Amino acid sequence: MALKILPHGRLQEWVAEERGYFTAEGLEYTFLPEGDYGIHTVRRDDSGEIRTGAFETFGAGRDGADVSCACHWATSAAASGGAGQLVTSAYSVAPGAIMVPPESPIRRPEDLAGVPVGVGYHSGSHFATLQALEAVLDPGQVGLTFQGPPNERLDALLERQVPAGTMWGVPLYVAEALGFRKVLDATFMIGFLVSSAGVSKADVDKYLAALRRAQQEIDLHPEAYKHYHLRAVPEKYHGQVDVRTFGTGERIVFLPYTREVFAATQEWAQDRDLFPAMPPSPASYDEAALP
Repeated sequence: MALKILPHGRLQEWVAEERGYFTAEGLEYTFLPEGDYGIHTVRRDDSGEIRTGAFETFGAGRDGADVSCACHWATSAAASGGAGQLVTSAYSVAPGAIMVPPESPIRRPEDLAGVPVGVGYHSGSHFATLQALEAVLDPGQVGLTFQGPPNERLDALLERQVPAGTMWGVPLYVAEALGFRKVLDATFMIGFLVSSAGVSKADVDKYLAALRRAQQEIDLHPEAYKHYHLRAVPEKYHGQVDVRTFGTGERIVFLPYTREVFAATQEWAQDRDLFPAMPPSPASYDEAALP
């Protein structure tokens, strides 16, 4: 049975396909339409915010994907809550930052005190922004506003609907290309989650082996593959940006997502009550990990 893969707005899957790495590893696969990172229902509540995000998409089935990605806080919580199995042999790192318009008076991280920063609910931008701001501000000075998935949030920032927004990956490069300024780095880890029962570890290993080869090819010849970024740029911005100026984006790290990292991530989220609907006895690392 073909492994159903939900791409993550990054280069590695497209490079692996172009270079034939999936086939060379013996993997049967299909790509699912990536849309907006698996988040399609964008409904604002009475306060104008969007309170659904990456974590909720795992509970909803993640568009039928067998393997997909989200920030490691969400994948860790989803796996410990029984919504999938955590892949522990690799993770990735996504460049991210809190961005402001070029005319903004906000220039130093401390200037973000009390400023509502646009983030995605229960998503990487949400947690990475908390982590970044907690290092420079008192807890009572941290302000967040939930502005939806990456492209929805990019629109909110570019249209000045929010004074600041956390962007990562391609939306970060689009904002930079249009003159928006980085005020504080918010780079974060991303995890892999197997969402479907019956997916073999052998197929996941083949998938990761192909991505590993793709990562090295990107490292060696980044200029040859940046054109794939255009697939993740919203069409309305195609004429305003040149993907040749972009960085290479999310980078896959072939190191273990360890028991210690899992425990620290769980503790960090629990201390902030970020997932109040989690079961009272979440799965342990051994129970949550893909065997």
